[in-house]
Amino acid sequence: MAEIEGDSAFESGPRFAMIVVVHGGATTMALQLRPNCEYCDKDLPPNAVEARICSFECTFCADCVEKLHNVCPNCGGGFAPRPVRPAVEWCPGVSVTKSPPSDQRVHLSFDLDQIAAHSERIRNIPPEER
Repeated sequence: MAEIEGDSAFESGPRFAMIVVVHGGATTMALQLRPNCEYCDKDLPPNAVEARICSFECTFCADCVEKLHNVCPNCGGGFAPRPVRPAVEWCPGVSVTKSPPSDQRVHLSFDLDQIAAHSERIRNIPPEER
């Protein structure tokens, strides 16, 4: 499970902040765009093309996703490239300045042996079948 800096490990499941964007009268949620890889702590700015996320927005760099065999250590899901939030406000109210990324660094709360065992157990199951 992931740990947000300053908080204890999630005991009843992950807690997620919502970023709400009003666009054309409709309200939508935006990704948090977490600032770092939860495994190696590499900085992953909003325009980082090497950022990967699972469906719960657990965030890792491409190198660590490879080391993890495409298994999220927090939920067991697979990863996809994280979208890049536009730097320019091409549509009113929608840009990295209007919907800023999270500044809360997130770190894994499992040790390397636990992560390796978790990955080994399910890495041969395709993410869509986990």
